Amino acid sequence: MMKKMKKLKKLKSKKVVVSFLTAMLLTSTLAACTSSETSGNDSKQGKDTKPEIRIMTTAYTPDPPSNDSLVIKELEKFTNTNITMNYVLDSAYGDKLNITLASGDLPHIMMIPSKIPSFISAVRDGAFWELGPYLKDYPNLSQANEITLQNSSIDGKVYGIYRARPLGRLGVTFRKDWLTNLGIETPQTIDEFYNVLKAFTHDDPDGNGQDDTYGMVISKYTGPFDIMQIWFGAPNKWGVGKDGSLEPDFFSDEYMNALKFFKKLYDEKLINEDFAVMDPQKWGDPLLNGQAGVIVDVLDRGRRADEDMRKANPDLKEPIDIFGAVEGPKGLRSLPTSGYSGLLAIPKTSVKTEEELKQVLAFIDKLSEKEAQILAYNGIEGRHFELNDGKLVSLATDNKALINEFTDLNQFYTGIPENRFHQPEMSPVREKEQQILKDNEEIVVANPAEALLSEIYAQKGQQLDNIINDARIKFIVGQIDESGFKDAIKLWRSTGGDDYIKEINKLYKEANK
Repeated sequence: MMKKMKKLKKLKSKKVVVSFLTAMLLTSTLAACTSSETSGNDSKQGKDTKPEIRIMTTAYTPDPPSNDSLVIKELEKFTNTNITMNYVLDSAYGDKLNITLASGDLPHIMMIPSKIPSFISAVRDGAFWELGPYLKDYPNLSQANEITLQNSSIDGKVYGIYRARPLGRLGVTFRKDWLTNLGIETPQTIDEFYNVLKAFTHDDPDGNGQDDTYGMVISKYTGPFDIMQIWFGAPNKWGVGKDGSLEPDFFSDEYMNALKFFKKLYDEKLINEDFAVMDPQKWGDPLLNGQAGVIVDVLDRGRRADEDMRKANPDLKEPIDIFGAVEGPKGLRSLPTSGYSGLLAIPKTSVKTEEELKQVLAFIDKLSEKEAQILAYNGIEGRHFELNDGKLVSLATDNKALINEFTDLNQFYTGIPENRFHQPEMSPVREKEQQILKDNEEIVVANPAEALLSEIYAQKGQQLDNIINDARIKFIVGQIDESGFKDAIKLWRSTGGDDYIKEINKLYKEANK
């Protein structure tokens, strides 16, 4: 009886195995057939099915476009894709991004707002596609700015397509009406710039008969000094020394020449004496209040100042003007911004093959076409906007439901190589700003170490920066001389600066092999 039972169990077991193998064979056959008929991301789409594109990015409004938004549907038609959006409020994006990276369940496109440690670690573990070798194959992406690509790279390679922001955004805002009152031309050189500051301080530029103006307002924000020292030929953060290795900007003679110029401005009271403690939030007040004539900052400060002053006093005709840079010993030079705000990265877990990668890149490239940009920035013509004699007229200004159909769509656009959507009518200052932004790109000075990620700087960067920034202020206000500044450099070197230099040069050589 026991033998019969064992024999019966063996027969049942064989039947189960055969049934399981048969099922597996059938499943494999069906999978093979399905695989042969599909293409696109995740191998889920048939030949006639549009590729799926899942996107994770920030939202700055509580009600970003839903996946059934009419604008997204139009964008799907234009790009021949099925788009699924995962919007996360900007205030919560950092936490959500880290959770998503840790989960491994990633979309096809992830917006990475900065070079956060979790993303850098994932890149170094091989979790994201290196995109640099592919960009040349796409009509828009191939026009990416080389400096911005370098700035946004990790270990010298491109792991995300940058979201473009003006690279040449920095310049000078000044009181054009004061310059006109004094009969002075816009300065072209450092010496002429100095003469303008002197005239704004001593020659009664506002014509009120009082000694109540000065040349340039500066706050404790160090940006103006960083911008102006580039005019003198100083490097952007890091320069090439006599031995061919990278060294900090404050090692250079040009840096010291700029420092002496700043001290001259302070000694002659052409800048505000309280600059070292002035709140950056109140930095623009002296310009708007008619006390100071110049601010060195982002160019859009000039546009905003022009608009604010005209609103406050409609009698003002042309109160503000702007320019990019003045000529120094090495010609026209400008300090660039990083040139980007966030990256569009493509994970390997969701985009598994090179063929799929190329599909996603083609989608990103197509977002730069005029039709796609108009959808994201203006909406649908006749529903969200109209053109009246070529001028943009919004139809959604006071209708939140309409605005929410397209607002925040631009959070996954690159803007490479340029903006192509409909712009509102521009003031003369805004038009000039747009031209200077382009002109500045031709004269910006790149930081060769911008993309290098230093462990020493991560640990000691704030301390090292404070040593030099404090010494710069003390030199300008006369608390130390050139010898004292050199002592500060020695302190910087002994506090970790020499190790920082060694590390940067090691990383630089590795990135440029």
